Amino acid sequence: MNKHQTDTANASAFPVDTIRAMFPALQRAGDFIFMDNAAGAQIPQSVLDAVTNHLVSHNVQRGGRYGRSVTVDQSVADARTSVALLINAYNPSEICFGMNATSFIRLVSLGIGQMLSERDEIVVTDMDHDANIATWLALESAGAKFKWWRMREDGNLHVDDLRPLVSDRTRLVACTVTAHSIGSIVDVASVADIAHAAGAEVFLDCVHYGPHGLIDVQAWDCDYLVCSGYKNFSPHMGFLWGRFETLKRLPTFREDFIPDEPPYKVEAGTFIYENVSGMDAAVQYLELIGRNLAPSNNRSRRENIVAGMGAIREYELLLAREMMGVLKGCGATIYGVADEARIHERVPTFCFNIGKLSPQRIVEEMAELQIGIRDGHMYAPRLMKRLNLSMDSGAIRASLVHYNTVEEIHKFGEALRAIIAKLS
Repeated sequence: MNKHQTDTANASAFPVDTIRAMFPALQRAGDFIFMDNAAGAQIPQSVLDAVTNHLVSHNVQRGGRYGRSVTVDQSVADARTSVALLINAYNPSEICFGMNATSFIRLVSLGIGQMLSERDEIVVTDMDHDANIATWLALESAGAKFKWWRMREDGNLHVDDLRPLVSDRTRLVACTVTAHSIGSIVDVASVADIAHAAGAEVFLDCVHYGPHGLIDVQAWDCDYLVCSGYKNFSPHMGFLWGRFETLKRLPTFREDFIPDEPPYKVEAGTFIYENVSGMDAAVQYLELIGRNLAPSNNRSRRENIVAGMGAIREYELLLAREMMGVLKGCGATIYGVADEARIHERVPTFCFNIGKLSPQRIVEEMAELQIGIRDGHMYAPRLMKRLNLSMDSGAIRASLVHYNTVEEIHKFGEALRAIIAKLS
């Protein structure tokens, strides 16, 4: 049995029906198919229960001496521990909670803008979400200069193209782990090797990779990382990770009574405690997948996360192969990695167009058929320009996660073929 056959066999054993039963939105959706997960995933019942429990049992401010307030302090601490395990942080104190990834990118950029000195160059890419580009470009007024690491025609960033951009003037390399628009996975461990050899730091946007694969800040050797809970099966919230000493050096706004150390110096104001409890439960949900697939009393929480995310990754490779085949069968132009031999370089997020047919019309027709996908520029204007697509029309994106099924992909394919016939 070759690797492709082995991967398919392992993925076909993935308990998707059991998993789907854990998501109330999927159970209530009827015939509707969720294929806009890159814009936000659904949440399991356990996450909803955690949010409800917070709001009903201890919806008070932390820092008090009474029981309910003490419980909030503990729930935040528990969530830090869980998220630290999810990403393999060195210390739970490196986990900072807040509203969203974009606000954290801005917070870090403002701090770095005050520390440029002779290292005044920042490397950005043309494959990222604009939040991880424009936020850095805003530092031009602070004296920052920029180098562009550009995507190749094969739909991915190549580290060989990064090497000549990095020098002793480089302050930071900012890039995505996985492109939210086209699903390409970047070799971020090699990015860190190149940046650190020159004395620069690495900032990773992990928002889109989070639901699809194992995050490991130690193996990646990055310096900062942001993620969004609402892509990771929790409610709307975001978190920032940074090396403890790196965050300690970072200039941030804080009120005088706030300790000048992470995570407190980063978490300005009150964040949404109930959603942080939901993120804690989302991590436990991912652990549960790993624990149920290979029961063991000896595995640590991190080991269960590794097992769960590994199983999700293998199953999603099966989904990616199926979706790629369906799109090619419909004559779609797939942006990004479109070679099945390179399927391991992508997640099951597909950005595509069908000839000269309007992306908006196709998505509207899909909506009529109870399939939720998205059209537009995907908040990636530079990538749209690179792909010779207009900002007005852009492209179509169908994005899957581990609760999607092969059967849903086939229904999507049938619908797409019917729409093409209707609009052509």
